[in-house]
Amino acid sequence: MAYVRRIKDNITRLAQPARFLELADRALPGLSIVTALIFAAGLYLSFVSDGDYQQGETVRIMYVHVPAAWMGMFCYTVMTANAIGSLVWRHPLADVAARAAVPIGAAFTFVSLVTGAIWGKPMWGTWWVWDARLTSMFVLFLMYLGLLALNRAIDEPTRAARITAVLILVGFVNIPIIKFSVDWWNTLHQPASVLRLNGPALDIEFLRPLLTMGLAFTALFLTLHLASIRNEIWRRKLMSHHRLAARAAAQREN
Repeated sequence: MAYVRRIKDNITRLAQPARFLELADRALPGLSIVTALIFAAGLYLSFVSDGDYQQGETVRIMYVHVPAAWMGMFCYTVMTANAIGSLVWRHPLADVAARAAVPIGAAFTFVSLVTGAIWGKPMWGTWWVWDARLTSMFVLFLMYLGLLALNRAIDEPTRAARITAVLILVGFVNIPIIKFSVDWWNTLHQPASVLRLNGPALDIEFLRPLLTMGLAFTALFLTLHLASIRNEIWRRKLMSHHRLAARAAAQREN
């Protein structure tokens, strides 16, 4: 129980905006360097690996497309966890973390859709097909855009946090649809070849650069998310200061 209590106390201290800002300022420089190094290693492995006997050099698109798709779904999962923390436990930074992740997830999903279209043209002979995997990923992108628009449309923070959290939770149903769409329906998209019960189906020649780039994209997400949370905290502090200043000015005029 004492160990659990210490963990809870540490999480509570981290939830304090001042403490989080201090941690972010210390962690971001090192995290940025680590991200750059992993990306350099991943890109090197991606370019020196052999081409596929069927897809040729176009297989290298996989090293960007697949990690971007992973991160688009992972980012929404992180948002869902934060939405639960915001609604159930009223965690002080949960809403901030969820809102900060929205544009990052939208960017990853957009990259996944664009690279998928570029990869699909030589493989399928078309830029786009409305199969289950592609359609559900496109729906995910629209959900991100809708959350971005919602965040800009509602000025009242408490109401915006509640509505955003509810919509995030409702939209999470699309994540398992994306994951299992290639198993549930007959689609052009290839089935899962990395995250499967029987182990990866990819040869180590392709798996090594793919996993390295996946790690690089994960580190990039952590870096961007940490920076975005920090910026959102400062933005809210500034808005609160402006509101207090405007209220004081109005009182002086009266």
